[in-house]
Amino acid sequence: TLADIRASIAQLEDRHRRNGVVLSGRILHVCHSLPVTCTLQVDKEDASSCSSRKWKLGPRYGHAAMISGIRSLSATHEQIIVGWTGDIEGIEGEKKEVGELTEEDKIQLDALLSKGGEEDDVHDAHNEGHHHTGYVAVWMPSPVAHGYYDGYCKQILWPLFHYLLWQDVATEYASADSHYPHYEAANSAFARRIAEIYQPGDLIWVHDYHLLLLPSLVRELLPDAVVGLFVHTPFPSSEVFRCLPRRKEILDGMLGANLVCFQNYSYTRHFVSTCIRVCGYESHLNGRGIENPSSSHVTAVSYCPVGIDAERVARDVLRPGIKPKFDALKTLYQGKKIIVGRDKLDVVKGVLQKLRAFEKMLQMYPEWVGRVVMIQVTSPSLADSPKLERQVSELVAHINGTYGSLDFIPCHHYHQTLKKDEFYALLSVADLAVITPLRDGMNTTSMEFVIAQERTKRSPSVLSELMGVMGILGPKGPSALWVNPWDLHTVASAMHRALLMPETEKAIRHKYLHDVVTTRTSHMWANVLTEMLLQQMNPSWYDAASTLTPLPSQPGRPRAKPTRLFFFDYDGTLAPIVKVPSAAVPSEQALNALNNLCKDERNLVYIISGRDADFLDQHLGSVGTADGGRGLGFSAEHGGFVKEPRNGTEGSSSTWRNFTSKLDMSWMSEVYEVFRYYTERTTGSHIEVKKSSITWHYRGADPEWGQFQCRQCQDLLENNVAHKRPIEVLVGKKNLEVRPIAVNKGEIVKRLVYKHPEVEFIFCAGDDKTDEDMFRALRQFTERPSPEAHETDDSKSGDKAEFVMEAPLSVTLVDDNDDEEGQVSHSSNNKYPPIKIHLAPEAVFTVAVGHSSKRTLASWHVTSPAEVVGAVEGLL
Repeated sequence: TLADIRASIAQLEDRHRRNGVVLSGRILHVCHSLPVTCTLQVDKEDASSCSSRKWKLGPRYGHAAMISGIRSLSATHEQIIVGWTGDIEGIEGEKKEVGELTEEDKIQLDALLSKGGEEDDVHDAHNEGHHHTGYVAVWMPSPVAHGYYDGYCKQILWPLFHYLLWQDVATEYASADSHYPHYEAANSAFARRIAEIYQPGDLIWVHDYHLLLLPSLVRELLPDAVVGLFVHTPFPSSEVFRCLPRRKEILDGMLGANLVCFQNYSYTRHFVSTCIRVCGYESHLNGRGIENPSSSHVTAVSYCPVGIDAERVARDVLRPGIKPKFDALKTLYQGKKIIVGRDKLDVVKGVLQKLRAFEKMLQMYPEWVGRVVMIQVTSPSLADSPKLERQVSELVAHINGTYGSLDFIPCHHYHQTLKKDEFYALLSVADLAVITPLRDGMNTTSMEFVIAQERTKRSPSVLSELMGVMGILGPKGPSALWVNPWDLHTVASAMHRALLMPETEKAIRHKYLHDVVTTRTSHMWANVLTEMLLQQMNPSWYDAASTLTPLPSQPGRPRAKPTRLFFFDYDGTLAPIVKVPSAAVPSEQALNALNNLCKDERNLVYIISGRDADFLDQHLGSVGTADGGRGLGFSAEHGGFVKEPRNGTEGSSSTWRNFTSKLDMSWMSEVYEVFRYYTERTTGSHIEVKKSSITWHYRGADPEWGQFQCRQCQDLLENNVAHKRPIEVLVGKKNLEVRPIAVNKGEIVKRLVYKHPEVEFIFCAGDDKTDEDMFRALRQFTERPSPEAHETDDSKSGDKAEFVMEAPLSVTLVDDNDDEEGQVSHSSNNKYPPIKIHLAPEAVFTVAVGHSSKRTLASWHVTSPAEVVGAVEGLL
């Protein structure tokens, strides 16, 4: 119930506040336009005087379900609705340009809007004692406002989201990009206005396709804001969305939100598929989240269907003006069944197909001729098409000419906006409602019909299965008759069946629909959205995530001259991940940062990567070696091969050492055959064979098929190969890797720390699962030992702790019979004794690269390779 949801919201907010999360108690709803019209009344005799210029607000009709839901939240939260003013009108109906308004005019209107206005039914008696709802205007020049709304929104995005391309609806040559600058400018104007009024702890809800760029623009201005986006229209399949020239900009804009919500699950699935297939982004949380590489978080994706304000509609159908009109319609069509349809005159509303289906019914069932009439009302649309209006009129004339007579007209078409009394009288008198759009996000008429019929005939309805409302009314229960609007024969048969439906079946279907419509209301929708957005502030999957504080510029810079160890992964840490691995070359900025690190003799810098030795030598081998410098140390193939930094004083270069030479590597041929089997069956995949490991890549394959094949291959290897061999199977980013169990990045890190017990500062950065081995190896140094552990007086005074470290496998296995390094003193009884390391836990920085909600053992977090390089530059 609504009370349950509100109680849950209160509990969430209380928990957040106890955890130190700031909540303002305000919700900012950002809509294309305000729910009020603004008229400037000017006394022409004294036009220059401020007192002669007064504003008047009136109700703006449309989007009633959304506005009703928003206002219902005033029971628990302060509400601010942010939107465009719409065209400013003069007292005689003339439009005024924003440039004609004085600053005083704008200040006066802002003050009036902040009070909430006096529009229709805002101050209902049952709203007394609720929190305040105010309005905030977004000012835009008329060319921008109309280029953005009438241009890009209505000519490009609206058709695309309804499975039409712009050239299908345009009456003249249309460019998909011609209005995009206006769309961008309008979204930027909204973002700036939000930044002006934002208070820490506000929740921000952005509504619909008019403002798809806004979440990321707000994120840039307000990085800590909690932003939700609700898309009221359908969302098309990836193959349709792929046609949009600005597809990446639109998707990236949407992914700036913490939560993106749709009308039903199908639209959610299409959105996730589009992000994966069109932009190559990663999906998380079992398909309930998308990671955008350019943002710092995973965007949760969900759905929550909008309902209607059932209580308000129930009151409206009792208006005294309805009964006379109801009786007049009943008398006019006495003895005949009445089929009702009410749609906007829009190509996606399926009016033509509905009329053809009605004609098909008269043709298939001639007994209905003279006994049934269709009343089709088409309200004018902003995108009115004269061609479509002509086609509808011609079809109506054809039906009446074929099946009508002097005393009978089967089809009545009215192209006009009905008043509320007329609309509800029409719904109440109907024997059947036929609402069959070709594609629709939210259709309120189908639900209003159910409420209107409660006190009259309880008539059935024929509805399109391509509407978003299908998620609420549900085809599985005894509800409406669901049809494919393109299948004229099925629609005609459904009309015939509905007109002959027994009263008992009508009652059962009506009760089911009435229960749903009065439960899943717009009030419920708005409160569920608020609950979902609050959950994003501390979702359960954050529990094991790293600290979200960005790396400070100079963390614990040592005062003396100790040894500092730097460990960097390569792909995804120093260089972005790309589709073709060979194209991931280091940037000039990364090379400069590494060069500068190597110049300081106190720094030992290692690249610990899954790449092979040849790649690392080719792209990074010369880093830091100018003027006889030490250069970089390397670990290739996840620890399979190691190359120490060269000896700067002698100018000699060390060689690669094979850490797997003493291991059984006969398993590689067996694993290769398994990978070859899956490569042949997965187009776009390939095998990468290294000296110590073997990897199957599927980044170039179909995302869903590649992931399915990866799971199958992983299951086969783990159950049939891995348990018999000393190997482990690792799932990486679009790859599956098999490596020796004793060789990994963590062992290399342990080896390097063991070899340099004088270390006083450690910095380690990585981005994927193989780097978690490094973080795990260093975790013992990030927490102070228990009081009973050995601790020197020096460590107490200098904030250092004493850690006792046993010799790792990477030392005992590799260095056995290989004493050339001689950096560790050995006793006669123990060749590799435990060593003592004096290190301040605050001087150990493990840094995960990627979205902030990833599970990691690292204690710090940055979002991209560029931030890793920036952190290094900050240290310098």
